[in-house]
Amino acid sequence: MTSYSLTHLADRTLLQELAVSVSQDRTTTSRMLAQIAEVDLRRLYVPAGYDSMYLYCVRKLHMSEDVAYKRICAARAARRFPAIFTALADGRLHLSAVVMLAPHLSPQTAEELLAAATHQTKAELELLLAQRFPRPDVPTIVQAIAPAVAADEPAVGRVEAPALQLAPGRVVPSVEPNTPVHMEPLPLRTKLIPLSPGKFAVQFTMDDEMNDDLLAVRALLGHVLPSGDVKELFRRALRELRKGLEKQKFAKCDRPRPQHGTAKGRHIPAAVKRAVWNRDGGQCTFVSEQGKRCESRTRLELDHIEPVARGGESTPDNLRLRCRGHNQYEAERTFSAEFMRGKREAAREMAAQRRTAKAEAEALAKAKAEAQARAYAEAKAREEAARQQDVIPWLRELKFSLADARKGAAACAHIPDAPLEQRMKVALRALAPHCLRIPAPSVTSPA
Repeated sequence: MTSYSLTHLADRTLLQELAVSVSQDRTTTSRMLAQIAEVDLRRLYVPAGYDSMYLYCVRKLHMSEDVAYKRICAARAARRFPAIFTALADGRLHLSAVVMLAPHLSPQTAEELLAAATHQTKAELELLLAQRFPRPDVPTIVQAIAPAVAADEPAVGRVEAPALQLAPGRVVPSVEPNTPVHMEPLPLRTKLIPLSPGKFAVQFTMDDEMNDDLLAVRALLGHVLPSGDVKELFRRALRELRKGLEKQKFAKCDRPRPQHGTAKGRHIPAAVKRAVWNRDGGQCTFVSEQGKRCESRTRLELDHIEPVARGGESTPDNLRLRCRGHNQYEAERTFSAEFMRGKREAAREMAAQRRTAKAEAEALAKAKAEAQARAYAEAKAREEAARQQDVIPWLRELKFSLADARKGAAACAHIPDAPLEQRMKVALRALAPHCLRIPAPSVTSPA
């Protein structure tokens, strides 16, 4: 039986054993990160009954949420840049440093950043990253804060000059930059805070648009919810959203319509969706060899037990709920991983082609619309210019009737290219009464 009482050890011996334990712990941690990275890459958590590496670490390996998050982040970063494993084992980097550096590491910056982070505390690394990757200023806010920190909390010291060399060689990624590596993003950690049995606290910030929606809903529910309690508003909103999503994804409703006809191909009737959802309890049905059922209730899909490609039908007995990870896993077991990888690549290429075609069609439609707009503007300009050159509007401005204006326009129709002023003179001469016509002056004046 291992004893944890060390009172019998001399001071020097205790310090030596502590140093050895810390060194062994660093080596063990580096080894564990390599194992996590490889398990994550091979997706071995899927046959074990988990839909993500994060849940495998939390549920199967019994890590806390924070510990699992940090180790997965560090493992993924170290897989890209293997020099991190050595730096962790040697004690030149700690786990928090790797997590902080991971978003900023690239083939161009990794070697220099890892070297600069050698033996840096978390506070010193925050200063270092703020210098290398400055962020915008935070808005000025006056807000009550918690009591001051304890007096014995370590202060941020000055940043010492980093060592010039971190790794025995150049820090490079373990894979080519263009080689895709399957690294699913970590799920968001919950922000719900348990307060008492059956009660939770949640806090978030709303923007103007969300606040406007909240005020509008509160006003619309004023006759049934006079208090306008925000908690009750969100209760009703979530309930209605849940009903809508369950109806959309699995045709769940209060008064289902009777099914007519039979399912054909991959089409799944609404009645079948409801039956499978109710039977499986809205949870992935995958069970590992050890009897562990997947706990996932998100990203659920309807999976054919006997694939449609092999004659399987869309009936309740041939359908089951599977999360996306286990749905893909079953497909790989049925058709081989290489075949499904090719199908996914083909689907991605097809999606890229559709996006390209859509972008080209939108660009063509935009160019066509712009051309039509230009043609319309030019036609309007020509029409306006022609209107300005037409004598009829000007004659109408002089209070001539429409019939007289047309008569004047006909009088100058034989000189269409003449200036407007000349054509107006001809038109007015034609419309002037005979009694008002002034004869041309004689050459000689009276004595």
